[in-house]
Amino acid sequence: MAKIAELAVKHVSGGEVIGLGSGATVARFVEKLGAYSSGLRESVMVIASSSQIQLVAERVGLELASPSLVPNISLAVDGADQIDARFNMIKGGGGALLREEVLLHAARKRIILADEEKYVDVLSKPVPVEFVSFARTGVEKELREIGGKPSLRVLNKGYPYVTENGNFIFDTDFGPIKKPEQSTVQIKNIPGVTASGIFIGAGDIFYVARRDGSVERLAASP
Repeated sequence: MAKIAELAVKHVSGGEVIGLGSGATVARFVEKLGAYSSGLRESVMVIASSSQIQLVAERVGLELASPSLVPNISLAVDGADQIDARFNMIKGGGGALLREEVLLHAARKRIILADEEKYVDVLSKPVPVEFVSFARTGVEKELREIGGKPSLRVLNKGYPYVTENGNFIFDTDFGPIKKPEQSTVQIKNIPGVTASGIFIGAGDIFYVARRDGSVERLAASP
Protein backbone atom coordinates (compact mmCIF):
# COMPACT_ATOMS: atom_id res chain seq x y z
CA MET A 1 0.00 0.00 0.00
CA ALA A 2 2.97 2.31 0.42
CA LYS A 3 3.52 2.41 -3.34
CA ILE A 4 0.01 3.58 -4.16
CA ALA A 5 0.25 6.22 -1.43
CA GLU A 6 3.48 7.49 -2.98
CA LEU A 7 1.83 7.74 -6.39
CA ALA A 8 -1.23 9.49 -4.99
CA VAL A 9 0.74 12.27 -3.29
CA LYS A 10 2.18 13.27 -6.67
CA HIS A 11 -1.27 14.58 -7.59
CA VAL A 12 -0.94 17.18 -4.84
CA SER A 13 0.26 20.69 -5.60
CA GLY A 14 0.71 23.59 -3.23
CA GLY A 15 -2.08 25.87 -2.08
CA GLU A 16 -4.78 23.19 -2.18
CA VAL A 17 -7.45 21.97 0.19
CA ILE A 18 -7.34 18.16 0.34
CA GLY A 19 -10.21 15.97 1.52
CA LEU A 20 -9.17 12.85 3.41
CA GLY A 21 -11.21 9.68 3.81
CA SER A 22 -10.58 7.18 6.59
CA GLY A 23 -8.91 3.84 7.21
CA ALA A 24 -5.42 2.37 7.19
CA THR A 25 -4.80 3.08 3.50
CA VAL A 26 -5.67 6.76 3.87
CA ALA A 27 -3.52 6.94 7.02
CA ARG A 28 -0.52 5.83 4.94
CA PHE A 29 -1.32 8.44 2.32
CA VAL A 30 -1.47 11.14 5.01
CA GLU A 31 1.93 10.08 6.35
CA LYS A 32 3.40 10.36 2.84
CA LEU A 33 1.64 13.68 2.31
CA GLY A 34 3.19 15.11 5.46
CA ALA A 35 6.69 14.51 4.10
CA TYR A 36 5.83 15.41 0.49
CA SER A 37 4.12 18.69 1.32
CA SER A 38 7.18 20.01 3.13
CA GLY A 39 8.87 20.32 -0.27
CA LEU A 40 6.07 22.30 -1.90
CA ARG A 41 6.32 26.06 -2.41
CA GLU A 42 2.82 26.58 -0.99
CA SER A 43 1.36 24.67 1.93
CA VAL A 44 -1.66 22.42 1.68
CA MET A 45 -4.59 22.23 4.05
CA VAL A 46 -6.60 19.10 4.79
CA ILE A 47 -10.13 18.29 5.91
CA ALA A 48 -10.36 14.89 7.59
CA SER A 49 -13.47 12.70 7.58
CA SER A 50 -12.68 11.21 11.00
CA SER A 51 -10.79 11.81 14.22
CA GLN A 52 -8.56 8.85 13.28
CA ILE A 53 -7.24 10.65 10.22
CA GLN A 54 -7.22 14.06 11.88
CA LEU A 55 -4.82 12.71 14.53
CA VAL A 56 -2.50 11.34 11.85
CA ALA A 57 -2.60 14.67 9.99
CA GLU A 58 -1.76 16.55 13.17
CA ARG A 59 1.11 14.18 13.94
CA VAL A 60 2.77 14.72 10.55
CA GLY A 61 2.34 18.48 10.72
CA LEU A 62 -0.39 19.07 8.17
CA GLU A 63 -2.55 22.17 8.50
CA LEU A 64 -6.20 21.42 9.27
CA ALA A 65 -8.81 23.41 7.37
CA SER A 66 -12.24 24.38 8.64
CA PRO A 67 -15.16 22.27 7.32
CA SER A 68 -16.50 25.55 5.94
CA LEU A 69 -13.89 25.13 3.18
CA VAL A 70 -15.43 21.88 1.91
CA PRO A 71 -16.58 23.62 -1.31
CA ASN A 72 -12.92 24.51 -2.02
CA ILE A 73 -11.64 20.92 -2.00
CA SER A 74 -9.60 20.29 -5.14
CA LEU A 75 -8.59 16.69 -4.40
CA ALA A 76 -10.04 13.94 -2.19
CA VAL A 77 -8.24 10.68 -1.40
CA ASP A 78 -10.03 7.68 0.06
CA GLY A 79 -10.14 3.90 0.21
CA ALA A 80 -12.98 1.43 -0.33
CA ASP A 81 -14.30 -1.82 1.11
CA GLN A 82 -15.34 -3.18 -2.30
CA ILE A 83 -15.29 -1.90 -5.90
CA ASP A 84 -17.28 -3.38 -8.78
CA ALA A 85 -16.59 -3.58 -12.52
CA ARG A 86 -18.20 -0.14 -13.07
CA PHE A 87 -16.27 1.48 -10.22
CA ASN A 88 -19.25 1.64 -7.86
CA MET A 89 -18.10 1.15 -4.29
CA ILE A 90 -19.16 -0.05 -0.87
CA LYS A 91 -17.69 2.16 1.83
CA GLY A 92 -18.24 2.81 5.51
CA GLY A 93 -16.50 -0.09 7.21
CA GLY A 94 -14.78 2.45 9.44
CA GLY A 95 -18.01 4.34 10.13
CA ALA A 96 -17.14 7.61 8.35
CA LEU A 97 -19.38 7.13 5.28
CA LEU A 98 -21.42 10.32 5.63
CA ARG A 99 -18.43 12.63 5.87
CA GLU A 100 -16.58 10.68 3.18
CA GLU A 101 -19.55 11.16 0.86
CA VAL A 102 -19.52 14.92 1.52
CA LEU A 103 -15.80 15.22 0.77
CA LEU A 104 -15.88 13.07 -2.37
CA HIS A 105 -18.90 14.94 -3.71
CA ALA A 106 -17.20 18.31 -3.23
CA ALA A 107 -13.81 17.41 -4.73
CA ARG A 108 -12.88 18.27 -8.30
CA LYS A 109 -10.70 15.13 -8.48
CA ARG A 110 -11.22 11.90 -6.50
CA ILE A 111 -8.51 9.26 -6.03
CA ILE A 112 -9.33 5.84 -4.60
CA LEU A 113 -6.62 3.57 -3.17
CA ALA A 114 -7.33 -0.15 -2.71
CA ASP A 115 -5.82 -3.63 -2.74
CA GLU A 116 -6.53 -5.92 -5.69
CA GLU A 117 -8.71 -8.07 -3.41
CA LYS A 118 -11.24 -5.23 -3.10
CA TYR A 119 -12.12 -5.42 -6.81
CA VAL A 120 -15.05 -7.65 -7.76
CA ASP A 121 -17.51 -8.01 -10.64
CA VAL A 122 -20.58 -7.39 -8.47
CA LEU A 123 -20.82 -5.71 -5.06
CA SER A 124 -21.77 -8.17 -2.32
CA LYS A 125 -20.46 -6.96 1.06
CA PRO A 126 -22.97 -5.80 3.68
CA VAL A 127 -23.85 -2.16 3.08
CA PRO A 128 -23.32 0.26 5.98
CA VAL A 129 -26.43 2.44 6.41
CA GLU A 130 -26.07 5.41 8.75
CA PHE A 131 -29.26 6.65 10.38
CA VAL A 132 -30.54 8.77 13.26
CA SER A 133 -31.19 6.66 16.34
CA PHE A 134 -34.77 7.95 16.70
CA ALA A 135 -35.65 6.15 13.44
CA ARG A 136 -34.03 2.80 14.27
CA THR A 137 -37.08 0.52 14.18
CA GLY A 138 -38.56 2.21 11.13
CA VAL A 139 -35.29 2.07 9.21
CA GLU A 140 -34.83 -1.59 10.10
CA LYS A 141 -38.36 -2.43 8.91
CA GLU A 142 -37.94 -0.65 5.59
CA LEU A 143 -34.48 -2.10 4.93
CA ARG A 144 -36.03 -5.55 5.29
CA GLU A 145 -38.85 -4.57 2.94
CA ILE A 146 -36.36 -3.75 0.16
CA GLY A 147 -34.56 -7.06 0.59
CA GLY A 148 -31.93 -6.26 3.19
CA LYS A 149 -30.93 -8.05 6.37
CA PRO A 150 -29.83 -5.25 8.73
CA SER A 151 -27.59 -5.87 11.71
CA LEU A 152 -26.98 -3.05 14.17
CA ARG A 153 -23.28 -2.31 14.44
CA VAL A 154 -22.19 -2.71 18.06
CA LEU A 155 -18.99 -2.41 20.08
CA ASN A 156 -17.28 -5.33 21.83
CA LYS A 157 -19.41 -4.94 24.98
CA GLY A 158 -22.64 -4.77 23.01
CA TYR A 159 -23.20 -1.02 23.04
CA PRO A 160 -24.34 0.48 19.71
CA TYR A 161 -21.56 1.94 17.60
CA VAL A 162 -22.07 5.71 17.40
CA THR A 163 -20.67 7.63 14.44
CA GLU A 164 -18.91 10.97 14.83
CA ASN A 165 -22.21 12.51 13.69
CA GLY A 166 -24.02 10.92 16.65
CA ASN A 167 -25.80 8.35 14.47
CA PHE A 168 -26.10 4.54 14.39
CA ILE A 169 -25.20 2.13 11.58
CA PHE A 170 -26.97 -0.93 10.22
CA ASP A 171 -24.61 -3.25 8.30
CA THR A 172 -27.14 -4.54 5.79
CA ASP A 173 -26.72 -7.70 3.74
CA PHE A 174 -28.42 -7.48 0.35
CA GLY A 175 -26.52 -10.38 -1.22
CA PRO A 176 -25.20 -9.61 -4.73
CA ILE A 177 -26.11 -6.00 -5.59
CA LYS A 178 -26.79 -6.11 -9.32
CA LYS A 179 -28.43 -2.68 -9.49
CA PRO A 180 -26.42 -0.51 -7.06
CA GLU A 181 -27.88 2.77 -8.35
CA GLN A 182 -31.41 1.56 -7.63
CA SER A 183 -30.44 0.07 -4.27
CA THR A 184 -28.82 3.24 -2.96
CA VAL A 185 -31.78 5.38 -4.01
CA GLN A 186 -34.10 3.02 -2.14
CA ILE A 187 -31.90 3.18 0.96
CA LYS A 188 -31.58 6.96 0.95
CA ASN A 189 -35.32 7.40 0.53
CA ILE A 190 -35.96 5.77 3.92
CA PRO A 191 -36.84 8.50 6.47
CA GLY A 192 -34.08 8.76 9.06
CA VAL A 193 -31.28 7.46 6.83
CA THR A 194 -28.41 9.95 6.53
CA ALA A 195 -26.02 7.97 4.30
CA SER A 196 -25.79 4.82 2.22
CA GLY A 197 -22.55 2.87 1.95
CA ILE A 198 -23.12 2.34 -1.78
CA PHE A 199 -21.16 5.06 -3.58
CA ILE A 200 -22.00 5.67 -7.23
CA GLY A 201 -19.57 7.58 -9.47
CA ALA A 202 -17.50 8.76 -6.51
CA GLY A 203 -14.03 8.11 -7.94
CA ASP A 204 -12.03 9.35 -10.93
CA ILE A 205 -8.66 7.62 -10.58
CA PHE A 206 -8.19 4.23 -8.95
CA TYR A 207 -4.78 2.94 -7.86
CA VAL A 208 -4.73 -0.84 -7.47
CA ALA A 209 -2.10 -2.55 -5.30
CA ARG A 210 -1.51 -5.92 -7.00
CA ARG A 211 -0.52 -9.09 -5.15
CA ASP A 212 2.84 -9.17 -6.98
CA GLY A 213 3.76 -5.76 -5.60
CA SER A 214 2.99 -3.81 -8.75
CA VAL A 215 0.56 -0.91 -8.99
CA GLU A 216 -2.02 -0.32 -11.71
CA ARG A 217 -3.80 2.95 -12.41
CA LEU A 218 -7.39 2.72 -13.62
CA ALA A 219 -9.69 5.55 -14.70
CA ALA A 220 -13.43 5.50 -14.15
CA SER A 221 -13.92 7.45 -17.39
CA PRO A 222 -11.70 8.33 -20.38
